[in-house]
Amino acid sequence: MKPVIGITPGIGAFENRGEIFRMEISYVQAVEAAGGVPILLPPSGAGVAELLGIVDGIIFSGGADIRPDRYGDDYVHEKTYGISDLRDDFEFALLEAALRADVPILAICRGIQVLNVGLGGTLYQDVPTEYPNAVRHSQPWEIGSFEHPIHDVAIERDSLIGDLLGTTTVGTNSAHHQSLKRLAPGLRVVGRSADQGIEAVELPDKRFVLGVQWHPEKMFQAHEEHLRLFAGLLAEARTYKAQKALGTVAAD
Repeated sequence: MKPVIGITPGIGAFENRGEIFRMEISYVQAVEAAGGVPILLPPSGAGVAELLGIVDGIIFSGGADIRPDRYGDDYVHEKTYGISDLRDDFEFALLEAALRADVPILAICRGIQVLNVGLGGTLYQDVPTEYPNAVRHSQPWEIGSFEHPIHDVAIERDSLIGDLLGTTTVGTNSAHHQSLKRLAPGLRVVGRSADQGIEAVELPDKRFVLGVQWHPEKMFQAHEEHLRLFAGLLAEARTYKAQKALGTVAAD
C-alpha cells in the first residue's frame, strides 16, 4: 500500500458564493510522482486526531498570511493579506498533533512560516519593506514562470535537505512577501538566500520535518532535484506507515 500524504489547502472567495478551499494541482502531481497517494485536509474545527490516523505524512502548503498577533506583532502591515482564522486554527492544531506523533512533514512557503510560528518564532510581515537589502523574492504568477528559478539558495551540506539534494546550492523560484524573522527554538537553518534570508529549516529531533520557503511542487517537472524533497517525505512516510501498522509510532 502506498503512503497517504495529507495536503492542507488554502481558503479563498469564489465570486459571490462564499468561501472555498483551493489548492494548485501541482501539489497532488508532486506527491503522485514521488509514489504517494495525496488527499486534501480541509481546515475544520472537528479535530485532528482522526486525520492523523489516516495519513502517513503531511504537506503544509503555501497561501495567504498568518494573523500577526499569533507571533506577537501588535499591528497588521498594509501588505498582509488573506488572513483566515479557520485555516490558522486548523493548521497550528494539526502541526502540534503531527509533531507529537512524529508524522513526516514537508512545509512549503506559508508552511515554513506556520512551522516557525507554531514553534514560537516570528515573521517579517513584508520582506520588501521590513528586511534591508532583500533580494528579489517574487516573480509573476503565470503559466511557465514558476517552473524556473530566479535566485539561488545556499544549502548546508550536512543536513536533511543537503542529503536529499546532494548539493550546496539550489536554484529556486520565489513567491513570498513574508519570511522567517526570529527562528523558533529547536529549528535549524539549513538554507539561505544571498541576502541571508532564511529559505530552509529542519527540526533535527524529528524523523522528517523540513520547511522550504520556495515552491518545489512547481519546479519538480522541469528540475528533477526538487522532486527529491517529495521523495524524501515519501521514504519516511513509508517507514512511518509500517511502524504505525505495528503500533510502534508515538501516540498522539
